[in-house]
Amino acid sequence: MSQTQTEYHGPASPSGAGRRVTVAVYASDPILHVGVVHQLRQRPEIQLVDAADGAQVSLVAVDSVDDETAALLYRLRHDSGTRTGLVVGTFESGDALQRAIECGVTAVLRRAEADQDRLLRLVLAIANGEGVLPGDLLAKLLDHVGSLQRSALDPRAVSLSTLTAREADMLRLVSDGLDTAEIARKTSYSERTVKNVLHEVITRLQLRNRTHAVGYALRNGLI
Repeated sequence: MSQTQTEYHGPASPSGAGRRVTVAVYASDPILHVGVVHQLRQRPEIQLVDAADGAQVSLVAVDSVDDETAALLYRLRHDSGTRTGLVVGTFESGDALQRAIECGVTAVLRRAEADQDRLLRLVLAIANGEGVLPGDLLAKLLDHVGSLQRSALDPRAVSLSTLTAREADMLRLVSDGLDTAEIARKTSYSERTVKNVLHEVITRLQLRNRTHAVGYALRNGLI
């Protein structure tokens, strides 16, 4: 898979915006690579770097998650200095999506939707430690995990089956900075229900508080 070879030396970030996010781009073919790099190079918030220079964000653009892509994602997962996002044409199955999450992908964007603004939002979300997964893909993943036989799973392993769809939705809203009342309005549940759901997650997973729950879920690809 190709990767960026040239560092971007464009204008610095606007005053007060902080340092630019360093990004290494990997792609399954040169044309796809050039397209992603061209979109990001125009943004002052982004600094494109070679992977060897240590990028904050590794952005992998592929048609589908095959063995080669999974191997790359697995290698990136073990690089503690970078977070990984995936721009993908299609997931052929729920298993392919689960495989990507297990390989450390924290954010996903479909290639058909990967315009400049969405790519920028994806990169900034990844750099901020946020998880990004379209709602229909989350549902697909949860359905896939739910269909697996419990006996085939290691009961000690972390998997998406540790969160229900409602729990995952609420934790994503917490990660966006919403409080109990705002989450209640957004989800059409009562504030009491929101508190009970989040308390159940925290208690079941033996976590300290909401912040700990969000961090745990993001680290393990649960949201």
